[in-house]
Amino acid sequence: MDLGIAGRRALVGGASSGLGRATAIGLAAEGCRLAIWSRSTERLEPVARELERRHGQPVAVLAGDAADPATGARIAAEAVAALGGVDIVVLNAGGPPPVDPTATDSAAWARSFQLLATTPIEIATRLLPAMRAAGWGRIVAILSSTVRQPIPELAYSNAGRSALTAWLKTVARSVAAEGVTVNGVLPGRHETPRIVELDVAAAERTGRSREDIRAGHIAGIPIGRYGTAEELANLVVYLASEPARYQTGTFTAVDGGMLPGLP
Repeated sequence: MDLGIAGRRALVGGASSGLGRATAIGLAAEGCRLAIWSRSTERLEPVARELERRHGQPVAVLAGDAADPATGARIAAEAVAALGGVDIVVLNAGGPPPVDPTATDSAAWARSFQLLATTPIEIATRLLPAMRAAGWGRIVAILSSTVRQPIPELAYSNAGRSALTAWLKTVARSVAAEGVTVNGVLPGRHETPRIVELDVAAAERTGRSREDIRAGHIAGIPIGRYGTAEELANLVVYLASEPARYQTGTFTAVDGGMLPGLP
């Protein structure tokens, strides 16, 4: 299938590893011009050089901490300057650490909402006017299965990503007639550094081995394994494509059948 996005300009968050990196690779393979960003230029540079080597197009590297209130506006402006505009934005950021849901604090709430809701909303809001004027745009958010089934120790993530999901659903209806689609994907447990971090934290918290924690999670996944980052990225790339033009305001799980309830 020709996805019809060769030459489109894409901004991908959290692209130094995991789901963001896999998404950047997928979009580059479709011929997109890329700006990638995360907190660490040092970790982004090898990704950019790999993509340039594979596809022969320069990749802009931008650095910023999504938990910093100044980052959203700056990253949006730098992406526009680097690419001449942005047609596709992939909203993606790492999650806050686990916490006892009965022992949260206001500073961590503020940081988590900035990271997971305020910064991505600001980036998308600043890029939307040009998409609407052009009559074409794609906003795709990498969220979490926790927006449908909260995980007790991920209280900050549950709430922050749910707030972003609510905004995405609201804005999708406002821009649909102008050729701009807004969608999200809900990862389950994929082989990424974030899942390793959560499994290690669970092992330390419970006194069980990491292998035991992992086996327990796999027991609840009908497909019987963790997913790969590429399996999630494939859907993100499709949602950014021309053939996906009639899909908007949706939030699709890629979780090996883990979520038991109806959408």
